[in-house]
Amino acid sequence: MCTVTVLGRCKERFRRPGFSLAARFADFVRDSFGEYVFRRSPPGPTRAVPTASSLHRPLPALERRLRRAPERAFAARTFRALPNCCGSIVGVMTQPTPPTPEQPLTAFARLHHRADAPLLLPNAWDHASATALVAQGFAAVGTTSLGVAAAVGLPDGAAAALDATLALARRLGQDSFLFTVDAEGGFSDDVAEVAELARKLYEAGAAGINLEDGRPDGTLAPVELHAAKIAAVKAAAPALFLNARTDTHWSGAREEETTTRLAMYEQAGADGVFVPGLSDPVRIAELTALLAVPLNILYAPTGPTLAELTELGVRRVSLGSLLYRRALAAAVDAATAVRDGRPTDLSAPSYAQVQRLAMRDGTTPGGAGPGLPTWTAPDPLGPAD
Repeated sequence: MCTVTVLGRCKERFRRPGFSLAARFADFVRDSFGEYVFRRSPPGPTRAVPTASSLHRPLPALERRLRRAPERAFAARTFRALPNCCGSIVGVMTQPTPPTPEQPLTAFARLHHRADAPLLLPNAWDHASATALVAQGFAAVGTTSLGVAAAVGLPDGAAAALDATLALARRLGQDSFLFTVDAEGGFSDDVAEVAELARKLYEAGAAGINLEDGRPDGTLAPVELHAAKIAAVKAAAPALFLNARTDTHWSGAREEETTTRLAMYEQAGADGVFVPGLSDPVRIAELTALLAVPLNILYAPTGPTLAELTELGVRRVSLGSLLYRRALAAAVDAATAVRDGRPTDLSAPSYAQVQRLAMRDGTTPGGAGPGLPTWTAPDPLGPAD
């Protein structure tokens, strides 16, 4: 028998992907409803172990209890996923234990647990793009490592843009909106250095950090190293929402490792996980059923749509470098259209509107007053520069 307090050790015996999720699920049940005893059974329907105890509760009743509390929906999903990753689970309720107080969710973390829709996270590359997005009603923004690096003439993913990333975070932190920082792989493989970066970002005002296991040459960092970075970041800045990214699908080389890596990152303390390049609805649904933390997917114009991702249980959808690349394309298109005499739409924010993005008058984030008006025409009277 494996009780809830030692269920996590069973993964050493069974070596099955996702068993660490079962351990966390069991701990959640214990803290919320009292002690349950679990053991692994042969494949078959999930059932309760017969007992004469007056405290006996069959597992279907446990699932109903989990379903009744919206904030415990992740546990109900994990419960249903356990037979697929670990074999059927059977159990009985034993002596209740006092509930363990949980760390309250931060404002940014709560955006990942809304019942109506996932967090749509646009990614900015400088202060102006971030404040313009917030002024249009986005609850939070992320940074794009490609945009931040390219804007200062550096390559993305090569640990070259540390100073630019910190500088942008410190500037964004002077305003009052929520933002999370794409920090590549932490700009180092030294765990202590990554933890120190996380502390600096949190002190600058960041609400979250994105850490990836992909490397510039297309390989992946050792899973143990990335898990150690995650644990170190959470120890250094516990309130910083850590989104752990795996590039198994982005690189297209080691997709079969996705579940194992996500389980390791979740166990190390990740608050959410990110799988860019994953677009198969069936696989997305499998992950949302298995994971106990929010799943982040990179939006792709080819689909799935935002509505479809919502139905699949995705809790965060990032735009990545899309906006930066679109801005580059728009700039080049406008310049070449003028040069070549092609008709083109030159609608743009006015000089005054852009100036207002840099002002902090306390009325809205970025000092944008009651919100930037929709810009539909160029500003012919503004200064040329």
